[in-house]
Amino acid sequence: MRILITNNTLAGRAGSELYVRDLAIALMRRGHSPVAYSQVLGEVAEELRQATIPVIDDLAQLSFTPDIIHGQHHLETMTAVLHFPGTPALFTCHGWAPWEELPPVFPSILRYVAVDELCLERLLTTAAIAEEKTLVLSNFVDLERFPLRGPLPQNPKSALIFSNYAGDGLRVEAIRAACARAGIERVDLVGAASGNGASKPEAILGAYDVVFAKARCGLEAMASGCSLVVADFAGLGGLVTTDNMVRMRCLNFGVRTMQAGPLTEEAVLRELQRYNADDARKVSEWVRGEADMSAAVSRWLDVYAEVLEEWRSLQDSGAADLSLGQLRAASNYVRSLGPVLRKRHEVDIRANDLRTALVSSAWKAMLRYRKFRSWLNRQAKAFQ
Repeated sequence: MRILITNNTLAGRAGSELYVRDLAIALMRRGHSPVAYSQVLGEVAEELRQATIPVIDDLAQLSFTPDIIHGQHHLETMTAVLHFPGTPALFTCHGWAPWEELPPVFPSILRYVAVDELCLERLLTTAAIAEEKTLVLSNFVDLERFPLRGPLPQNPKSALIFSNYAGDGLRVEAIRAACARAGIERVDLVGAASGNGASKPEAILGAYDVVFAKARCGLEAMASGCSLVVADFAGLGGLVTTDNMVRMRCLNFGVRTMQAGPLTEEAVLRELQRYNADDARKVSEWVRGEADMSAAVSRWLDVYAEVLEEWRSLQDSGAADLSLGQLRAASNYVRSLGPVLRKRHEVDIRANDLRTALVSSAWKAMLRYRKFRSWLNRQAKAFQ
């Protein structure tokens, strides 16, 4: 099959970008012909090209019509389905809140795929998408890239904060302080916000006993044999154990699992005190059986086949007839909106980041003031 995969960006190493990379390479290895499309190219696009996957930023560059469109992010998906009106499509939702994940509605989009139950809720509560058109295909791990490390120590000695959103701030300070109290001697930070990205996380994860992460990063950590504490900017989800792993997997170890309260030193310490090397090993073995990429790719191919069969039936009945000229014109219009909408969205993100930084600075200033006031009180008592 010729499979066109769309994404908001193929630049930084984030969740959906890496999802496209891994899926496209796996499909190619099974004899299919994936093509990746985005208007924002970068590091991940280059990785795809090095793996001999075609990457384009303009659909007019294609001289053929794809057999199916695997859409991710509404603007890019709509651009593709309008440009190729005779091609069936599906849409994959990777997030509950992001603007880009808003599911589009169009006659040729025949399936809506959620990566967890929370994303499924978004599909079912947006634009009257019929439940029979939806399904859940959970995230996966390339087990060939992420080998299982040796047994964990009975008492953890190393920890990794693995997140693109974690920079130097109160949450990182809380984790470091809790780890120190738990006897963890080494705490490292990896991710885009810290300026310490990892292009090959599979090469480093096995060196840590405990990992603080969420979603894809957390899944990769568990598959590598680490004990996972679900945590990120959204809050604290807690230690993954054999008692909660199935529930957390259904929610992709994501934002809905992080509802236990704010990420504080005391809360993190409580989770670290629940650390159990034997139980963590069982979790890792379960994840490696449950989240194997090979099985996930096979399921994707089944979904593609179902969509193609349904589209053929619609064509036979005449229900799939569309006006090519009108839709091509609409595609060009939608594509022209891309830079404008993206720039506006980036401004919103920067404004939110500034607000977050200001709040963090205010908290730090208040803590310094409290320490200074306490010192003054002690000095005053000394002179009395």
